[in-house]
Amino acid sequence: MTDAFGLSAALFLFGIIIFVCVLLNNASSKRGIPMLLAFILFGVLCGNVGSIPIYLDDSRMAERVCTVALIFIMFYGGFGTSWKSARKVAVESGLLATAGVIVTALLTGLFCRLVLKWDWAESLLLGAVLSSTDAASVFSILRSNRLGLKNNTAPILEVESGSNDPAAYMLTAVMISVVNGEASAGSVVWMVLAQIGLGAIFGLLIAQGGVAIMRRMSFATSGFDSLTVLAIAVASYALPDMLGGNGYLSAYIVGIALGNNSFPGRKRLIAFFDGITGLVQMIIFFMLGLLARPALLWKALPPALAIAAALHMYARPAAVALLLTPFRRYPARQQGLVSFAGLRGASSIVFAIVAITRCMNLEHDIFSIVFCVVLVSIGVEGSLVPWMARKLGMVDDSNDVMKTFSDFAEETALHFSRIDVEEGDLWDGIALKDARLPKGVLVCRIARPDREDPSIVERMTPDGNTVILAGDIVILCSKSYRSDRELSIRETEIDEGGEFDGKDLAHYCRSAGGQVLMILRGGMTIVPNGSTVLRGGDILYSHS
Repeated sequence: MTDAFGLSAALFLFGIIIFVCVLLNNASSKRGIPMLLAFILFGVLCGNVGSIPIYLDDSRMAERVCTVALIFIMFYGGFGTSWKSARKVAVESGLLATAGVIVTALLTGLFCRLVLKWDWAESLLLGAVLSSTDAASVFSILRSNRLGLKNNTAPILEVESGSNDPAAYMLTAVMISVVNGEASAGSVVWMVLAQIGLGAIFGLLIAQGGVAIMRRMSFATSGFDSLTVLAIAVASYALPDMLGGNGYLSAYIVGIALGNNSFPGRKRLIAFFDGITGLVQMIIFFMLGLLARPALLWKALPPALAIAAALHMYARPAAVALLLTPFRRYPARQQGLVSFAGLRGASSIVFAIVAITRCMNLEHDIFSIVFCVVLVSIGVEGSLVPWMARKLGMVDDSNDVMKTFSDFAEETALHFSRIDVEEGDLWDGIALKDARLPKGVLVCRIARPDREDPSIVERMTPDGNTVILAGDIVILCSKSYRSDRELSIRETEIDEGGEFDGKDLAHYCRSAGGQVLMILRGGMTIVPNGSTVLRGGDILYSHS
């Protein structure tokens, strides 16, 4: 009984934590603050404050959990990227995600060696750990602020941040072997070639196979297509990793392939993986907060502030300038914004955990230092990105940033409505140019059944001179309504002999509230007014 109660209590606590994280996500999205900051701080509070804190001190277990979580984060980083937008900046983003990571790591390590007087191996290890930018934070800021940017800046940031973790992981693995004294020139070269080669080869092969499976396989049970893609994502990491390849690179390649190819049910998968990725991000960020100890963070703060300043004031800007200037189409103010928006996040802390669990006798508390650098990066820089974009004149309000994600159609959906024109209606017999339509509403199609044989339907793309006739089916197009609180449609059936049977609609609305949009009566659809008399069996569609 006691064990069962303990399990139930743990599950209840887990549910409460997830619920609070969801609330924090909503709050951080509305205020444009990366959710990473909210989750980590919540974890720090739970792990260190209260009469019974949730104590976690198992870095090896944390490493395993974070490794699994990063698989889905990397996979969805590719799955959610629109290749149509990314292709235009693929070379620039690819350079920033590879050479940019190396330059940033070297310059950060150089600062630790020359200014902080660390030894070379540990200096470069810290540089490798901090060399990648955080996709979750960048995506959160751009999405929540609908921050449209000039000259393809948003795609550059998104593709770079979504694809630079594999390079940072490779550098971290190399430097771990150096710190442990296990590295030789030959082993380092082989490790780099294996990481890149096997990761890319397996990624491409699994991507081709995954797309073929999703296009050809029929699923007898709803939801099994999601499980199949889940299995493909896990396999894309595991297979190359077992052979010494870069599993994160493979997972990212497979994600891009599946996210940008058409197959049945792909749109549903976007919502599924959005939820899965959100859950693992909550878990990983919260757990990283549990691992942190305020006393150690306070001690690590002075070197962390110095490293953060060097990273964001000279290492990152130098890498961006070195790689983007030769293209001659990225002015200094754009390079400044790309540099400023290079936020550090969860992957850096995860790589720090990998370093402290695999390295022997580290002189410095790399985990606490990296943790503080990340907090400064997302807490200060992250909240200032929209302001900096406006200050540098890089905001483009006419450019919808959501187009750079593969779920663009889900976020900015168009709404189609149908109107059946009957004899005597206002539009019966008038030219389309004389039909007074609100701004933003377009007649995109007219379906005209043949008068002799209604099974034959003529479909027309109209112009202003097209005359609308009785019997036409007019298709209207407008933007979908989106707000913090969506309109909900309620379906209500009127009971025969009940309170509203035989009463007019005005009486129903005064009692039930809301607005009735449509009444379904038998096979007939009625657009009602206040004097419409309700009957038993009517189905009312209303919103409040």
